[in-house]
Amino acid sequence: MSDGFDRAPGAGRGRSRGLGRGGGGPEGGGFPNGAGPAERPRHPPPPQPKAPGFLQPPPLRQPRTAPPPGAQCEVPAGPQRPPRPGALPEQARLLRAPPISQDTVPQQNSESAMAKPQVVVAPVLMSKLSVNAPEFYPSGYSSNYAESYEDGCEDYPTLSEYVQDFLNHLTEQPGSFETEIEQFAETLNGWVTTDDALQELVELIYQQATSIPNFSYMGARLCNYLSHHLTISPQSGNFRQLLLKRCRTEYEVKDQAAKGDEVTRKRFHAFVLFLGELYLNLEIKGTNGQVTRADILQVGLRELLNALFSNPMDDNLICAVKLLKLTGSVLEDAWKEKGKTDMEEIIQRIENVVLDANCSRDVKQMLLKLVELRSSNWGRVHATSTYREATPENDPNYFMNEPTFYTSDGVPFTAADPDYQEKYQELLEREDFFPDYEENGTDLSGAGDPYLDDIDDEMDPEIEEAYEKFCLESERKRKQ
Repeated sequence: MSDGFDRAPGAGRGRSRGLGRGGGGPEGGGFPNGAGPAERPRHPPPPQPKAPGFLQPPPLRQPRTAPPPGAQCEVPAGPQRPPRPGALPEQARLLRAPPISQDTVPQQNSESAMAKPQVVVAPVLMSKLSVNAPEFYPSGYSSNYAESYEDGCEDYPTLSEYVQDFLNHLTEQPGSFETEIEQFAETLNGWVTTDDALQELVELIYQQATSIPNFSYMGARLCNYLSHHLTISPQSGNFRQLLLKRCRTEYEVKDQAAKGDEVTRKRFHAFVLFLGELYLNLEIKGTNGQVTRADILQVGLRELLNALFSNPMDDNLICAVKLLKLTGSVLEDAWKEKGKTDMEEIIQRIENVVLDANCSRDVKQMLLKLVELRSSNWGRVHATSTYREATPENDPNYFMNEPTFYTSDGVPFTAADPDYQEKYQELLEREDFFPDYEENGTDLSGAGDPYLDDIDDEMDPEIEEAYEKFCLESERKRKQ
Protein backbone atom coordinates (compact mmCIF):
# COMPACT_ATOMS: atom_id res chain seq x y z
CA MET A 1 0.00 0.00 0.00
CA SER A 2 2.84 2.33 0.82
CA ASP A 3 4.49 1.55 -2.47
CA GLY A 4 1.55 3.00 -4.34
CA PHE A 5 1.85 6.39 -2.60
CA ASP A 6 5.53 6.61 -3.58
CA ARG A 7 4.62 6.88 -7.24
CA ALA A 8 4.01 10.16 -9.00
CA PRO A 9 0.36 11.18 -9.47
CA GLY A 10 -1.09 9.38 -12.45
CA ALA A 11 1.85 7.00 -12.79
CA GLY A 12 -0.14 3.86 -12.15
CA ARG A 13 -3.11 5.17 -14.15
CA GLY A 14 -1.58 4.52 -17.52
CA ARG A 15 -0.32 1.12 -16.47
CA SER A 16 -3.70 0.02 -15.24
CA ARG A 17 -5.32 1.06 -18.54
CA GLY A 18 -2.74 -1.03 -20.38
CA LEU A 19 -3.69 -4.16 -18.49
CA GLY A 20 -6.33 -6.52 -19.70
CA ARG A 21 -9.17 -7.83 -17.73
CA GLY A 22 -7.88 -9.02 -14.44
CA GLY A 23 -4.58 -7.23 -14.99
CA GLY A 24 -5.05 -5.32 -11.87
CA GLY A 25 -4.85 -8.48 -9.78
CA PRO A 26 -1.84 -9.78 -8.08
CA GLU A 27 -0.78 -11.50 -11.20
CA GLY A 28 -0.57 -8.21 -13.11
CA GLY A 29 1.56 -6.46 -10.54
CA GLY A 30 -1.29 -4.14 -9.40
CA PHE A 31 -2.92 -3.61 -6.06
CA PRO A 32 -5.00 -6.37 -4.66
CA ASN A 33 -8.22 -4.42 -5.15
CA GLY A 34 -7.44 -3.35 -8.68
CA ALA A 35 -6.49 0.34 -8.14
CA GLY A 36 -4.68 2.29 -5.45
CA PRO A 37 -5.65 5.65 -4.13
CA ALA A 38 -3.15 7.45 -6.35
CA GLU A 39 -4.38 5.70 -9.47
CA ARG A 40 -8.09 6.62 -9.10
CA PRO A 41 -9.29 9.21 -11.66
CA ARG A 42 -10.98 12.40 -10.45
CA HIS A 43 -14.24 11.79 -12.29
CA PRO A 44 -14.48 8.09 -13.19
CA PRO A 45 -17.60 6.70 -14.77
CA PRO A 46 -20.16 5.15 -12.45
CA PRO A 47 -19.40 1.56 -11.47
CA GLN A 48 -20.90 -1.08 -13.76
CA PRO A 49 -22.03 -4.48 -12.51
CA LYS A 50 -19.33 -7.03 -13.11
CA ALA A 51 -19.25 -10.79 -13.04
CA PRO A 52 -17.86 -12.56 -9.99
CA GLY A 53 -14.12 -12.60 -9.91
CA PHE A 54 -13.59 -9.09 -11.36
CA LEU A 55 -12.25 -6.26 -9.25
CA GLN A 56 -14.52 -3.40 -8.11
CA PRO A 57 -13.61 0.11 -9.46
CA PRO A 58 -13.07 2.86 -6.92
CA PRO A 59 -16.09 5.01 -5.92
CA LEU A 60 -16.59 8.62 -6.96
CA ARG A 61 -14.96 11.49 -5.12
CA GLN A 62 -17.20 13.02 -2.52
CA PRO A 63 -18.59 16.54 -3.29
CA ARG A 64 -16.93 19.57 -1.74
CA THR A 65 -19.99 20.42 0.35
CA ALA A 66 -20.07 16.98 1.95
CA PRO A 67 -19.17 16.58 5.62
CA PRO A 68 -15.50 15.91 6.40
CA PRO A 69 -14.23 12.42 5.69
CA GLY A 70 -13.88 11.61 9.37
CA ALA A 71 -17.61 12.18 9.84
CA GLN A 72 -18.51 9.85 6.98
CA CYS A 73 -16.46 7.01 8.43
CA GLU A 74 -18.92 6.68 11.27
CA VAL A 75 -21.45 4.21 9.99
CA PRO A 76 -24.62 3.87 12.02
CA ALA A 77 -25.19 0.62 13.78
CA GLY A 78 -27.18 -1.92 11.83
CA PRO A 79 -26.79 -4.70 9.37
CA GLN A 80 -23.69 -4.12 7.32
CA ARG A 81 -23.71 -4.48 3.59
CA PRO A 82 -22.05 -7.77 2.63
CA PRO A 83 -19.17 -7.62 0.20
CA ARG A 84 -19.72 -8.35 -3.43
CA PRO A 85 -19.02 -11.90 -4.54
CA GLY A 86 -15.44 -12.37 -5.51
CA ALA A 87 -14.25 -9.17 -3.75
CA LEU A 88 -11.46 -9.15 -1.24
CA PRO A 89 -12.05 -8.21 2.41
CA GLU A 90 -10.35 -4.85 1.84
CA GLN A 91 -12.85 -4.06 -0.91
CA ALA A 92 -15.73 -4.38 1.56
CA ARG A 93 -14.11 -1.69 3.71
CA LEU A 94 -13.91 0.58 0.70
CA LEU A 95 -17.64 0.31 0.18
CA ARG A 96 -18.31 1.71 3.65
CA ALA A 97 -15.63 4.35 3.77
CA PRO A 98 -14.27 5.59 0.43
CA PRO A 99 -10.56 6.32 0.49
CA ILE A 100 -9.14 9.79 0.13
CA SER A 101 -7.27 10.27 -3.13
CA GLN A 102 -3.83 11.77 -3.30
CA ASP A 103 -5.16 14.71 -5.33
CA THR A 104 -7.31 15.90 -2.46
CA VAL A 105 -4.71 15.49 0.28
CA PRO A 106 -3.20 18.98 -0.05
CA GLN A 107 -6.64 20.60 -0.01
CA GLN A 108 -7.97 18.69 2.95
CA ASN A 109 -7.62 21.52 5.45
CA SER A 110 -9.33 24.16 3.28
CA GLU A 111 -12.15 21.91 2.10
CA SER A 112 -12.82 20.56 5.55
CA ALA A 113 -13.00 24.14 6.89
CA MET A 114 -15.64 24.96 4.31
CA ALA A 115 -17.56 21.81 5.06
CA LYS A 116 -17.67 22.22 8.83
CA PRO A 117 -20.85 24.43 9.13
CA GLN A 118 -23.05 21.85 7.45
CA VAL A 119 -24.89 20.72 10.55
CA VAL A 120 -26.77 23.75 11.95
CA VAL A 121 -28.14 23.47 15.43
CA ALA A 122 -30.82 26.03 16.34
CA PRO A 123 -29.69 28.04 19.35
CA VAL A 124 -31.85 27.82 22.41
CA LEU A 125 -32.66 31.29 23.75
CA MET A 126 -33.08 31.41 27.45
CA SER A 127 -35.51 34.18 28.51
CA LYS A 128 -34.70 36.24 31.55
CA LEU A 129 -38.30 37.43 32.00
CA SER A 130 -40.07 36.44 35.13
CA VAL A 131 -43.59 36.85 36.41
CA ASN A 132 -42.10 37.86 39.75
CA ALA A 133 -40.07 40.76 38.27
CA PRO A 134 -40.79 44.23 39.72
CA GLU A 135 -42.95 46.71 37.76
CA PHE A 136 -41.07 48.61 35.03
CA TYR A 137 -40.79 52.41 35.19
CA PRO A 138 -39.12 54.41 32.38
CA SER A 139 -36.17 56.65 33.14
CA GLY A 140 -37.15 60.01 34.58
CA TYR A 141 -40.47 58.66 35.81
CA SER A 142 -41.67 60.19 39.02
CA SER A 143 -42.83 57.81 41.70
CA ASN A 144 -45.25 60.44 42.98
CA TYR A 145 -47.34 59.95 39.82
CA ALA A 146 -47.80 56.25 40.64
CA GLU A 147 -48.60 57.08 44.23
CA SER A 148 -51.30 59.50 43.07
CA TYR A 149 -53.05 56.63 41.29
CA GLU A 150 -52.79 54.51 44.40
CA ASP A 151 -54.43 57.29 46.35
CA GLY A 152 -57.21 57.58 43.69
CA CYS A 153 -56.12 61.03 42.42
CA GLU A 154 -55.14 61.53 38.77
CA ASP A 155 -52.69 64.19 37.64
CA TYR A 156 -54.95 66.45 35.54
CA PRO A 157 -53.62 69.61 33.83
CA THR A 158 -54.37 72.96 35.37
CA LEU A 159 -56.97 75.36 34.03
CA SER A 160 -54.39 77.56 32.37
CA GLU A 161 -52.73 74.59 30.66
CA TYR A 162 -56.03 73.24 29.37
CA VAL A 163 -57.22 76.61 28.05
CA GLN A 164 -53.85 77.45 26.51
CA ASP A 165 -53.72 74.11 24.71
CA PHE A 166 -57.17 74.72 23.27
CA LEU A 167 -56.25 78.23 22.16
CA ASN A 168 -53.13 76.97 20.44
CA HIS A 169 -55.21 74.27 18.77
CA LEU A 170 -57.63 76.88 17.42
CA THR A 171 -54.72 78.96 16.18
CA GLU A 172 -53.35 76.03 14.18
CA GLN A 173 -56.73 74.62 13.10
CA PRO A 174 -59.37 77.37 13.10
CA GLY A 175 -61.76 75.13 11.17
CA SER A 176 -62.29 72.98 14.27
CA PHE A 177 -64.07 75.81 16.12
CA GLU A 178 -67.58 74.69 15.24
CA THR A 179 -67.02 71.06 16.20
CA GLU A 180 -65.10 71.51 19.45
CA ILE A 181 -66.36 74.73 21.02
CA GLU A 182 -69.39 73.07 22.62
CA GLN A 183 -67.31 70.49 24.46
CA PHE A 184 -64.84 73.20 25.50
CA ALA A 185 -67.64 75.28 27.02
CA GLU A 186 -69.07 72.28 28.86
CA THR A 187 -65.67 71.52 30.35
CA LEU A 188 -65.26 75.13 31.48
CA ASN A 189 -68.68 75.10 33.13
CA GLY A 190 -67.54 72.24 35.33
CA TRP A 191 -64.15 73.82 35.98
CA VAL A 192 -64.60 77.59 36.24
CA THR A 193 -66.51 77.93 39.48
CA THR A 194 -64.73 80.83 41.18
CA ASP A 195 -64.03 84.48 40.47
CA ASP A 196 -60.30 83.86 40.18
CA ALA A 197 -60.78 81.06 37.67
CA LEU A 198 -63.06 83.25 35.53
CA GLN A 199 -60.60 86.12 35.68
CA GLU A 200 -57.78 83.78 34.65
CA LEU A 201 -59.84 82.54 31.70
CA VAL A 202 -60.50 86.08 30.48
CA GLU A 203 -56.81 87.01 30.74
CA LEU A 204 -55.69 83.93 28.80
CA ILE A 205 -58.06 84.63 25.91
CA TYR A 206 -57.17 88.32 25.85
CA GLN A 207 -53.42 87.66 25.76
CA GLN A 208 -53.82 85.11 22.97
CA ALA A 209 -55.99 87.45 20.89
CA THR A 210 -53.64 90.43 21.25
CA SER A 211 -50.31 88.60 20.96
CA ILE A 212 -51.12 86.56 17.82
CA PRO A 213 -52.46 88.77 14.99
CA ASN A 214 -54.27 85.94 13.20
CA PHE A 215 -56.19 85.00 16.34
CA SER A 216 -58.07 88.28 16.84
CA TYR A 217 -61.07 87.14 14.79
CA MET A 218 -61.15 83.67 16.34
CA GLY A 219 -60.71 85.19 19.80
CA ALA A 220 -63.70 87.47 19.24
CA ARG A 221 -65.85 84.52 18.18
CA LEU A 222 -64.71 82.56 21.20
CA CYS A 223 -65.58 85.44 23.51
CA ASN A 224 -69.02 85.75 21.98
CA TYR A 225 -69.74 82.03 22.44
CA LEU A 226 -68.50 81.90 26.02
CA SER A 227 -70.44 85.02 26.94
CA HIS A 228 -73.67 83.16 26.10
CA HIS A 229 -72.80 79.65 27.32
CA LEU A 230 -70.78 80.07 30.52
CA THR A 231 -73.15 79.58 33.43
CA ILE A 232 -71.04 81.17 36.16
CA SER A 233 -72.11 84.70 37.09
CA PRO A 234 -70.26 85.85 40.21
CA GLN A 235 -70.69 89.16 41.97
CA SER A 236 -67.65 90.59 40.23
CA GLY A 237 -69.36 90.19 36.84
CA ASN A 238 -69.97 87.58 34.17
CA PHE A 239 -67.58 86.69 31.37
CA ARG A 240 -68.56 89.57 29.05
CA GLN A 241 -68.35 92.15 31.82
CA LEU A 242 -64.91 90.98 32.91
CA LEU A 243 -63.75 91.00 29.29
CA LEU A 244 -64.91 94.59 28.77
CA LYS A 245 -63.20 95.61 32.01
CA ARG A 246 -59.96 94.10 30.76
CA CYS A 247 -60.29 96.00 27.48
CA ARG A 248 -61.03 99.22 29.34
CA THR A 249 -57.74 98.86 31.21
CA GLU A 250 -55.87 99.00 27.90
CA TYR A 251 -58.20 101.66 26.51
CA GLU A 252 -57.45 104.13 29.27
CA VAL A 253 -53.78 104.32 28.28
CA LYS A 254 -54.46 104.80 24.57
CA ASP A 255 -52.82 108.23 24.31
CA GLN A 256 -49.59 107.10 25.96
CA ALA A 257 -49.54 103.88 23.93
CA ALA A 258 -50.06 105.70 20.61
CA LYS A 259 -46.96 107.83 21.20
CA GLY A 260 -44.85 105.18 22.98
CA ASP A 261 -41.99 103.11 21.66
CA GLU A 262 -42.30 100.60 18.84
CA VAL A 263 -43.06 97.63 21.10
CA THR A 264 -45.74 99.55 23.00
CA ARG A 265 -47.37 100.76 19.78
CA LYS A 266 -47.37 97.26 18.34
CA ARG A 267 -49.17 95.90 21.38
CA PHE A 268 -51.61 98.83 21.23
CA HIS A 269 -52.38 98.16 17.55
CA ALA A 270 -53.15 94.52 18.31
CA PHE A 271 -55.59 95.67 20.99
CA VAL A 272 -57.28 98.09 18.56
CA LEU A 273 -57.86 95.40 15.94
CA PHE A 274 -59.11 92.93 18.54
CA LEU A 275 -61.58 95.53 19.79
CA GLY A 276 -62.79 95.99 16.21
CA GLU A 277 -63.39 92.24 15.92
CA LEU A 278 -65.23 92.28 19.24
CA TYR A 279 -67.50 95.04 17.99
CA LEU A 280 -68.43 92.96 14.94
CA ASN A 281 -68.80 89.57 16.66
CA LEU A 282 -69.88 90.22 20.24
CA GLU A 283 -73.68 89.97 20.32
CA ILE A 284 -75.82 91.34 23.12
CA LYS A 285 -79.33 89.96 23.43
CA GLY A 286 -81.95 92.39 24.61
CA THR A 287 -84.96 91.72 26.81
CA ASN A 288 -87.19 91.28 23.75
CA GLY A 289 -84.81 88.82 22.11
CA GLN A 290 -83.29 91.26 19.63
CA VAL A 291 -79.55 91.05 19.03
CA THR A 292 -77.53 94.23 19.07
CA ARG A 293 -73.90 95.28 19.20
CA ALA A 294 -72.20 96.80 22.18
CA ASP A 295 -72.56 100.58 21.94
CA ILE A 296 -69.70 101.06 24.36
CA LEU A 297 -67.37 99.45 21.83
CA GLN A 298 -68.63 101.80 19.13
CA VAL A 299 -67.71 104.80 21.27
CA GLY A 300 -64.36 103.24 22.13
CA LEU A 301 -63.45 102.70 18.48
CA ARG A 302 -64.20 106.33 17.69
CA GLU A 303 -61.81 107.48 20.42
CA LEU A 304 -59.14 105.02 19.35
CA LEU A 305 -59.26 106.42 15.82
CA ASN A 306 -58.75 109.92 17.22
CA ALA A 307 -55.72 108.70 19.17
CA LEU A 308 -54.22 107.11 16.08
CA PHE A 309 -54.72 110.14 13.83
CA SER A 310 -53.44 112.48 16.56
CA ASN A 311 -50.06 110.73 16.30
CA PRO A 312 -49.66 110.35 12.50
CA MET A 313 -46.79 107.90 12.45
CA ASP A 314 -46.73 105.33 9.72
CA ASP A 315 -47.65 102.33 11.88
CA ASN A 316 -50.46 104.28 13.60
CA LEU A 317 -51.93 105.31 10.26
CA ILE A 318 -51.67 101.77 8.91
CA CYS A 319 -53.52 100.49 11.98
CA ALA A 320 -56.26 103.12 11.44
CA VAL A 321 -56.64 102.05 7.81
CA LYS A 322 -56.99 98.39 8.84
CA LEU A 323 -59.58 99.27 11.46
CA LEU A 324 -61.68 101.32 9.04
CA LYS A 325 -61.53 98.64 6.37
CA LEU A 326 -62.73 96.17 8.98
CA THR A 327 -65.49 98.18 10.66
CA GLY A 328 -66.02 101.27 8.49
CA SER A 329 -69.25 100.20 6.83
CA VAL A 330 -70.83 99.00 10.09
CA LEU A 331 -69.74 102.12 11.99
CA GLU A 332 -71.08 104.45 9.32
CA ASP A 333 -74.46 102.67 9.21
CA ALA A 334 -74.73 102.83 13.01
CA TRP A 335 -73.82 106.53 13.07
CA LYS A 336 -76.28 107.33 10.30
CA GLU A 337 -79.08 105.65 12.23
CA LYS A 338 -78.32 107.98 15.14
CA GLY A 339 -78.00 111.01 12.88
CA LYS A 340 -74.27 111.43 13.52
CA THR A 341 -71.65 112.55 11.02
CA ASP A 342 -68.65 110.92 12.64
CA MET A 343 -67.56 109.20 9.43
CA GLU A 344 -67.52 112.49 7.56
CA GLU A 345 -65.25 113.90 10.24
CA ILE A 346 -62.92 110.93 10.02
CA ILE A 347 -62.65 111.22 6.23
CA GLN A 348 -61.89 114.92 6.54
CA ARG A 349 -59.20 114.17 9.05
CA ILE A 350 -57.67 111.59 6.72
CA GLU A 351 -57.48 114.15 3.94
CA ASN A 352 -55.74 116.59 6.26
CA VAL A 353 -53.21 113.95 7.23
CA VAL A 354 -52.46 113.24 3.57
CA LEU A 355 -51.81 116.93 2.96
CA ASP A 356 -49.94 117.89 6.10
CA ALA A 357 -48.44 114.85 7.83
CA ASN A 358 -44.89 113.73 7.20
CA CYS A 359 -45.83 110.13 6.51
CA SER A 360 -44.38 107.96 3.81
CA ARG A 361 -45.66 107.93 0.26
CA ASP A 362 -47.02 104.39 0.57
CA VAL A 363 -49.05 105.28 3.64
CA LYS A 364 -50.53 108.31 1.89
CA GLN A 365 -51.49 106.07 -1.00
CA MET A 366 -53.22 103.72 1.44
CA LEU A 367 -55.19 106.61 2.93
CA LEU A 368 -56.31 107.80 -0.50
CA LYS A 369 -57.42 104.27 -1.40
CA LEU A 370 -59.42 104.19 1.82
CA VAL A 371 -61.20 107.44 0.91
CA GLU A 372 -61.97 105.96 -2.51
CA LEU A 373 -63.31 102.80 -0.89
CA ARG A 374 -65.65 104.80 1.31
CA SER A 375 -66.91 106.79 -1.68
CA SER A 376 -67.96 103.47 -3.28
CA ASN A 377 -70.03 102.59 -0.19
CA TRP A 378 -67.22 100.45 1.25
CA GLY A 379 -67.27 98.14 -1.74
CA ARG A 380 -70.84 97.05 -1.18
CA VAL A 381 -72.75 96.34 -4.38
CA HIS A 382 -76.35 97.44 -4.72
CA ALA A 383 -78.91 94.70 -5.14
CA THR A 384 -79.65 94.01 -8.79
CA SER A 385 -83.16 94.29 -10.18
CA THR A 386 -85.32 91.20 -9.88
CA TYR A 387 -86.44 89.09 -12.81
CA ARG A 388 -89.92 90.58 -12.88
CA GLU A 389 -88.51 94.06 -13.27
CA ALA A 390 -86.20 93.01 -16.10
CA THR A 391 -87.44 93.80 -19.62
CA PRO A 392 -85.85 93.62 -23.07
CA GLU A 393 -85.55 97.39 -22.99
CA ASN A 394 -83.60 97.76 -19.70
CA ASP A 395 -81.73 94.44 -19.54
CA PRO A 396 -79.34 93.64 -22.41
CA ASN A 397 -79.01 90.07 -21.16
CA TYR A 398 -82.72 89.47 -21.18
CA PHE A 399 -82.54 87.02 -24.10
CA MET A 400 -79.13 85.58 -23.24
CA ASN A 401 -80.38 82.10 -22.32
CA GLU A 402 -83.06 81.87 -24.99
CA PRO A 403 -82.64 79.02 -27.51
CA THR A 404 -81.84 79.56 -31.17
CA PHE A 405 -84.20 78.26 -33.87
CA TYR A 406 -83.85 77.96 -37.64
CA THR A 407 -86.37 78.63 -40.39
CA SER A 408 -86.95 76.36 -43.38
CA ASP A 409 -84.33 78.40 -45.25
CA GLY A 410 -81.75 77.85 -42.49
CA VAL A 411 -81.94 81.41 -41.14
CA PRO A 412 -81.42 81.49 -37.34
CA PHE A 413 -83.79 83.46 -35.12
CA THR A 414 -84.29 83.91 -31.38
CA ALA A 415 -86.86 85.45 -29.09
CA ALA A 416 -85.13 88.81 -29.52
CA ASP A 417 -86.21 89.03 -33.18
CA PRO A 418 -89.27 91.22 -33.84
CA ASP A 419 -91.03 88.54 -35.94
CA TYR A 420 -90.23 85.77 -33.47
CA GLN A 421 -93.88 84.80 -32.93
CA GLU A 422 -94.62 84.33 -36.64
CA LYS A 423 -91.44 82.35 -37.30
CA TYR A 424 -91.95 80.19 -34.26
CA GLN A 425 -95.57 79.42 -35.21
CA GLU A 426 -94.44 78.48 -38.71
CA LEU A 427 -91.85 76.21 -37.17
CA LEU A 428 -94.47 74.47 -35.06
CA GLU A 429 -96.68 73.87 -38.09
CA ARG A 430 -93.81 72.56 -40.18
CA GLU A 431 -92.13 70.32 -37.63
CA ASP A 432 -93.56 67.11 -36.34
CA PHE A 433 -92.17 66.55 -32.87
CA PHE A 434 -93.01 62.81 -32.84
CA PRO A 435 -92.42 61.54 -36.39
CA ASP A 436 -93.00 57.94 -37.38
CA TYR A 437 -89.66 56.82 -38.75
CA GLU A 438 -88.00 53.55 -39.49
CA GLU A 439 -84.77 52.36 -38.02
CA ASN A 440 -83.07 49.32 -39.54
CA GLY A 441 -86.27 48.59 -41.49
CA THR A 442 -88.52 48.58 -38.41
CA ASP A 443 -91.45 50.94 -38.00
CA LEU A 444 -91.14 52.06 -34.39
CA SER A 445 -94.69 53.44 -34.24
CA GLY A 446 -96.36 50.58 -36.03
CA ALA A 447 -98.63 47.98 -34.55
CA GLY A 448 -97.03 45.30 -32.53
CA ASP A 449 -94.64 47.56 -30.59
CA PRO A 450 -95.56 46.85 -26.96
CA TYR A 451 -93.87 50.02 -25.69
CA LEU A 452 -95.36 52.55 -28.08
CA ASP A 453 -98.76 50.90 -28.04
CA ASP A 454 -99.06 51.61 -24.32
CA ILE A 455 -98.40 55.34 -24.74
CA ASP A 456 -101.52 57.41 -24.15
CA ASP A 457 -101.56 60.62 -26.19
CA GLU A 458 -104.06 62.24 -23.83
CA MET A 459 -102.69 64.08 -20.81
CA ASP A 460 -104.02 63.70 -17.32
CA PRO A 461 -106.61 66.42 -16.52
CA GLU A 462 -104.49 67.86 -13.72
CA ILE A 463 -101.39 67.91 -15.89
CA GLU A 464 -103.33 69.50 -18.75
CA GLU A 465 -104.71 72.18 -16.45
CA ALA A 466 -101.25 72.93 -15.06
CA TYR A 467 -99.82 73.11 -18.57
CA GLU A 468 -102.49 75.59 -19.67
CA LYS A 469 -101.74 77.79 -16.68
CA PHE A 470 -98.04 77.62 -17.50
CA CYS A 471 -98.68 78.68 -21.10
CA LEU A 472 -100.90 81.58 -20.05
CA GLU A 473 -98.36 82.76 -17.47
CA SER A 474 -95.55 82.54 -20.00
CA GLU A 475 -97.51 84.51 -22.55
CA ARG A 476 -98.39 87.17 -20.00
CA LYS A 477 -94.74 87.57 -18.96
CA ARG A 478 -93.69 87.79 -22.60
CA LYS A 479 -96.12 90.64 -23.29
CA GLN A 480 -95.02 92.66 -20.25
